[in-house]
Amino acid sequence: INDFSYLHTNCFELSIYVGCDKYPHESELPEEWENNRESLIVFMEQVHRGIKGIVKDVYGKGIPNAVISVEGVNHDIRTGK
Repeated sequence: INDFSYLHTNCFELSIYVGCDKYPHESELPEEWENNRESLIVFMEQVHRGIKGIVKDVYGKGIPNAVISVEGVNHDIRTGK
């Protein structure tokens, strides 16, 4: 479902499994957090990388459904409404 959301809505969803147990007991969560905290924080910081912004016309109004292409990337995206 994550691929569907990304390809059809430009919504990037992510599921992360940090162990073999998909539903660890509540008592195990503090240890799981400590084991993975630093890497998860660094991962979240990556949201600030890349290209981002608003596509506007010459009057400063947003352009709905504008196609954005990046050379060398075979996946165009469109701006929202």
